[in-house]
Amino acid sequence: MQREIRVYNCDGATLEYSITGTGTPILLFHGGHSSCHEEFGYLPLLTSGYSIITPSRAGYGRTSFIIDLGQACRIYKSLLDHLALEKVHVISVSAGGPTGIVFCSMFPERVTNFTLQCAVTKPWHSKEDKEYKMAMRIFKPGAERRTWKLLAKMSNQFPKLTCRLMTSSFSKLPFSKIQEQINDHFVEEFRKMNNRQRSYSGFIIDLEQTQRVYSKELAAIQVPTLIMHSQNDKSVSLSHPENARELVPQSEVVILDSWGHLIWIGKHAAEFNSALISFLSRLRN
Repeated sequence: MQREIRVYNCDGATLEYSITGTGTPILLFHGGHSSCHEEFGYLPLLTSGYSIITPSRAGYGRTSFIIDLGQACRIYKSLLDHLALEKVHVISVSAGGPTGIVFCSMFPERVTNFTLQCAVTKPWHSKEDKEYKMAMRIFKPGAERRTWKLLAKMSNQFPKLTCRLMTSSFSKLPFSKIQEQINDHFVEEFRKMNNRQRSYSGFIIDLEQTQRVYSKELAAIQVPTLIMHSQNDKSVSLSHPENARELVPQSEVVILDSWGHLIWIGKHAAEFNSALISFLSRLRN
């Protein structure tokens, strides 16, 4: 996949971002441990005539450490000004949910429609949770590079085993059931993911920002909103899409019977792509 990586400087902050494709613009806020190099779900959008602008969110890649989400969103809006983009479709993925929620509530005039994909929409891991404590140890700056280097090495040497071990953190299903939903590309997609992911200081920011309640911001979203989730998602529970559905005025929900959190891979990916592109095409710039 060809993409152009750029750096934009705004108000003393640095924003790394990528542009892929040349069609109708989508502003995509990636999930945790990702960056402007993300690939999940991109190809179907590109072949359907969309371009994708992906900022490395605050703390990820070369983007500055910005803890205040409102400040970060003002920089993302400035990027649209810089690119002379009046309106964009917005997609938020997983831990990138709060970023999209705040952006759409702050700048409704710049948003055509909004899609939440397996996204965090309310307080996530509390500081007492074992997941939070573990993440603070293995994904903090200074440790996260070693963590991802080890995962990449394991994935490259033992791709099937690593995939099997990791699916338990993404899905509520036993692996015997997950196997029924995977296709020939599944293991390779996992391997590639583990080779491109890094946390930098971004996931620590995510853990802080996902402590907040976003009810006011969700209720302020004025554009049509598609909420997509897997009923078997173990990483982000079904209470998150339910929360968004109750609060966003113009919302609709697609709950997939897919294997788990990574709805872009596996046998149900085609169903996911069809629903997303159908939604986007209703209000195409």
